Amino acid sequence: MEKGNKKIIRAWTFYDWANSVYPLVITTSIFPIFYAAMIEQVGTGPNKNMVEFWGYQLSGTVLFSYVVSASFIVVSALSPILSGVADYTGNKKIFLRFFCYLGAFATASLYFFDPHHLEWSMFSLFLASIGFWNSLVFYNAYLPEIAEPKDHDKISAQGFSMGYIGATLLLIVCLLLLNSFNTFEAPIIQPKTVFLIVAIWWIGFSHITYFYLPKEISKHKITKDILVKGYKEIGSVWQIIKGYTRLKRYLYAFFIISMGVQTVMTMAIVFAEDVVFNNVSDKSGLIIAVVIIQFIAIPGAFLFNKTSNKIGNISTLIGASIIWALACVFAYLYVKTPLMFYVLAGVVGFVMGGTQALARSTYSKLLPDTEDTVSFFSFYDVTEKIGMVVGVFLFGFVEDITGDITTSILFLVVVFVLATALLLIVPKENNAG
Repeated sequence: MEKGNKKIIRAWTFYDWANSVYPLVITTSIFPIFYAAMIEQVGTGPNKNMVEFWGYQLSGTVLFSYVVSASFIVVSALSPILSGVADYTGNKKIFLRFFCYLGAFATASLYFFDPHHLEWSMFSLFLASIGFWNSLVFYNAYLPEIAEPKDHDKISAQGFSMGYIGATLLLIVCLLLLNSFNTFEAPIIQPKTVFLIVAIWWIGFSHITYFYLPKEISKHKITKDILVKGYKEIGSVWQIIKGYTRLKRYLYAFFIISMGVQTVMTMAIVFAEDVVFNNVSDKSGLIIAVVIIQFIAIPGAFLFNKTSNKIGNISTLIGASIIWALACVFAYLYVKTPLMFYVLAGVVGFVMGGTQALARSTYSKLLPDTEDTVSFFSFYDVTEKIGMVVGVFLFGFVEDITGDITTSILFLVVVFVLATALLLIVPKENNAG
């Protein structure tokens, strides 16, 4: 594959444009508000947030975190198998497309969400999460193949920025269709129709990526041995990584960063709904916060890119981790009103874009010379997903045992302090940023 081809690079970034509507609309904005309203219809307890799920009584926020965690476990388990098959057969694009379709169609099925049948309704969210995250295994694996290492930071930031812009545009359109920032009482469309729009957007724009990415020539047919090849490759990749001290220590830090960042992104609006906007009938403040995060994330990604060029990737990520830790302390102490939540949203938006883009590009720059990018990025994705499993699950678990979601914020403070400490012991080498 030709490296540096601008047309291919633009096509690659368009998948960020296509799929970023899922984490924005489904994970962090309209669906959580819709979900909270559905839970309230069937919920019991003082706050009407306790539900029964497969015979167990738990709060709606805990249920949300557990279902998302379960999807990450499946993603972590499937990634090595899929990467092994894709590498052996040479069909990354086919797998990218399959999981895109799985995620989009599962998102569309949220249209039929029924709080009286939560087991089936949450299964749609479960499948959508699997589709989204598994598609990223193959999407991320293209980065070292389409660009030189010196361009990874810039192109990674371009991809995330494309995603933020596209997802925000669609969110604004959906809000207009929902009759502006209201309580969804008299919308032009029903909130559940938004889930269909997200699915159409995701599938539709992804075809720009499929059209321009070069067609891969199938190397081999799938056999039984190939199904375990991915796990063997993960083991082989780890053996290689152990020989590169900087890469190994960076992955330790990245695992902890993933625990924190992805937990914040997944649970932020759920936290705000429970703590800040619980007794507020107008939920427009939640949407305003999401829009703030998206718009500030764009310049944040590029500013982090420029900063990394001056002081290095690792030093920039250390600064990001410190900001994350301070933001969580601020959330625990002061975020009780909408205004304070908007301030927090601004900080989170600024650091979120830069952290995500830089984490991906730093890994790609630290890799040894190899043509087996799928296996290395499968290892990266498994590391990220296991971190997400642990982070999101523990966030919900802390609330489950304490009965207070605010206490879970203290867990995140510890996570980001630990991430900062691990980044500080990453060796400083001139050849890897």
